[in-house]
Amino acid sequence: MIRALADPLRLRIVALLARETLCTTHLVDETGAKQTNLSNHLRVLREAGVVETEPCGRFTYYRLRPEVLDGLAGAFADLAATARTTLATDTKRSCP
Repeated sequence: MIRALADPLRLRIVALLARETLCTTHLVDETGAKQTNLSNHLRVLREAGVVETEPCGRFTYYRLRPEVLDGLAGAFADLAATARTTLATDTKRSCP
């Protein structure tokens, strides 16, 4: 999932979809990316479970799945909590 969000264009797409559901045409207008390039990035986001699609006539609309981002945020929050605990009781292992 982190790999899917690491690309700057994909992160921009996610930011745009956080505000509203958009079709590929709107995303092309907003990002300036070529349609084929954008479609490839949307496929990666879809396969990672970050976005879902909704067909509407000849268009496909994309919607962000916030629960997936919540899960990722929770995992990072758990890592931060572990690091804070470790810092409070930090003991260094001795090297062999």
